[in-house]
Amino acid sequence: MKATITSFFIAIVLLATTGCAGGGSGKDKKGISQNDTVSVPDTGYTGIKKYMSGQLVVKEVTFQNGVREGLMKTFYATGEVRMTFMYRNGVREDTSYYYYQPGQVFRKTPYKNDKVDGVALQYFRTGKLRAKIGYDQGMRTTLFEEYSADGKLFKGYPDVVVGVTDEYNSIGLYRISLELSDKNTKVDFYRGEFTDNRFDSATVKSINIINGKGRLDLKKTGTSGQNYVGVIASILTPLGNRNLVYKKIDLPYNDLK
Repeated sequence: MKATITSFFIAIVLLATTGCAGGGSGKDKKGISQNDTVSVPDTGYTGIKKYMSGQLVVKEVTFQNGVREGLMKTFYATGEVRMTFMYRNGVREDTSYYYYQPGQVFRKTPYKNDKVDGVALQYFRTGKLRAKIGYDQGMRTTLFEEYSADGKLFKGYPDVVVGVTDEYNSIGLYRISLELSDKNTKVDFYRGEFTDNRFDSATVKSINIINGKGRLDLKKTGTSGQNYVGVIASILTPLGNRNLVYKKIDLPYNDLK
């Protein structure tokens, strides 16, 4: 009799253990029923936050679980929308807009993975195209066009003027001077090349400039190299943009550095 009762209780314990392990219960190894809905916990604020400066709203940001997700707006002090950005999972995507204070679009800027990527467009208050500026993964490309208010493509940009002082045979020095043909001092000069049609600041070297004039001192090395030097001028235009101009300067010697 005692053996029968003992066997009965052992059977009950085994059945209970099997059920907890998920055998035939419809639950996975974590004990979650196959019919249960698994939801991501709220880890932060969800909604639109307003950022203030005194009594003025300067920015509105949309959040999802504490991460920027959706539209962000900035405002002029008088309340009009100044800029808008679209965020996806915390990074800028799609097209951002920059507005004139009365509400007309000034600039459209394309973003991919938080970097400017594509062709940025600028407009006059009338709605006519003002400029096209190319970008690739956050870096400027050589695509650059500016237009007059009546729609004509602007072509009157200054040239890069090169001067040379050749002291190679005496002291092993070849000096190159750089300036713009219109004597504009709003220019930066860089030694280097475009990389895959992009201006990569990590691969070019800034040239010292005084009053709009740059100077590049090349020295004799005795080791063969390229017989030219590349220079990129970054010129501030009357419309406030940067026009990138490349100048290839041939060298009479192939061991200058």
